[in-house]
Amino acid sequence: MRLTLLIRLPNGHSAQHVGDALIATFTQMPVKLRRTLTWDQGNEMFHHKRIEAATGLKIYFADPHSPWQRGSNENANGLVRQYLPKGTDLSIWDDGQLRQIADELNDRPRLCLKDNTPTELLRRWERQYTLH
Repeated sequence: MRLTLLIRLPNGHSAQHVGDALIATFTQMPVKLRRTLTWDQGNEMFHHKRIEAATGLKIYFADPHSPWQRGSNENANGLVRQYLPKGTDLSIWDDGQLRQIADELNDRPRLCLKDNTPTELLRRWERQYTLH
């Protein structure tokens, strides 16, 4: 589905804070939507086992210096940078502003989704699983 989620980290980006934020975000999503998360080799994922246990996500790590192994992530980063250029002080953005940016990105058609938007696919998924 490739939803873009922008998570505010008001207390910093230590492994503990990132883990807490990811757990809080993903546990709000339906279990069937929590499948995988691919990350680079950053220290902020030190608590990946705790995140997997709490969320049911399977976390994968790309090899060092191998951004092509995270193609969807790199593409999403490029889209996010249209709103938040690299080096932007993210502490000045509140949750509502980040949610608005994510909503706009999720309303864009994606070639990898056969020109559907992540929002359209999420709505289809919700209809399918609420009817069954």
